[in-house]
Amino acid sequence: MALRKEHEIHKRRSGLNKGVGILLAAFVVLIMALTMVKVTSASFKFPDAQGEQN
Repeated sequence: MALRKEHEIHKRRSGLNKGVGILLAAFVVLIMALTMVKVTSASFKFPDAQGEQN
């Protein structure tokens, strides 16, 4: 049982909060997918390390 009764504005904002959360998760998935496509492409090469000298 809750200590305090949930305020009416929290109920109204829960839908907005869920929508923003879904959009944020979709954006993260999109960035990850684009990164995986870029890294796994045949023409991708890691840059040479110019500062390292052994």
